Amino acid sequence: MNYASKSLDNSADGKPAERILFFLKSKGPSPTARLAQMLDMTPEAARQQVQKLLAAGLIAGRQQEAAGVGRPRQDWVLTEAGNRRFPDTHAQMTVQLIGSIRQLFGEEGLDKLVAQRESEARALYRQACAGPTLEERLAQLAAIRTEEGYMARIESDEQGWLLIEDHCPICAAARACQGFCRSELQLFAEIAGPAASVTREQHVLAGATRCVYRIAPRQEPA
Repeated sequence: MNYASKSLDNSADGKPAERILFFLKSKGPSPTARLAQMLDMTPEAARQQVQKLLAAGLIAGRQQEAAGVGRPRQDWVLTEAGNRRFPDTHAQMTVQLIGSIRQLFGEEGLDKLVAQRESEARALYRQACAGPTLEERLAQLAAIRTEEGYMARIESDEQGWLLIEDHCPICAAARACQGFCRSELQLFAEIAGPAASVTREQHVLAGATRCVYRIAPRQEPA
């Protein structure tokens, strides 16, 4: 199933409120002025949409310290209700099932479930991410993660690459069993291969707005 197809519309024809929600989800906290600029809206139209989303409980304000002298800047972020507008992969049922497995079979049984999921994902990812270069494999990894609902993308910088996932469709399950996150990190390392290191720099479960992984080529020994 392609969970990404259920995401809010980010096209030019999408409703303004949905476009703002999608922008905050994919780009992170932003002030009204930036929303207006990036979404090609007038400042007044952006303010009106922000107020509607605020009244609906879908966004909330977050104060940011001003750089130098001046008033603190207010950025807008998605609330829990706002995040629920994106796919959650049947979160409540998943959490209940995890609880039942833990109760019936203990942590050992839950570890077996995580290992089985990891084994199935490994076979799928290895087939889908078989590019000859690290950059190609990472692009393929981002594509398959997006198909699974993670809104993933690859960005490059002077240190290597960042795998950025703006949404976690299994967030509720990961909170109930963090073995899923450890398993995914291991899979990413296997896709990258021994010539690169993979570390998690931002984590939704640690309070970040997204998960970000650093993929850096290993230095050749002198």
